[in-house]
Amino acid sequence: MSTTITVEGMSCGHCEQTVEDALREVSGVTDATANREAEQASVEGDADLTALVQAVEDAGYTAHA
Repeated sequence: MSTTITVEGMSCGHCEQTVEDALREVSGVTDATANREAEQASVEGDADLTALVQAVEDAGYTAHA
């Protein structure tokens, strides 16, 4: 299953990597890709949406579904 969330505050490649790493730590995530220009992250797997948003926010960014 693929899920896309909005992520605000990414300004560089390092930011994208930080978001991707945070999302990959969430149980059920098999892959994650962040795009700062689109202000989105795409997540593969069956992770809970609330957990995905929380992981991004814990990494220092604003996220919502």
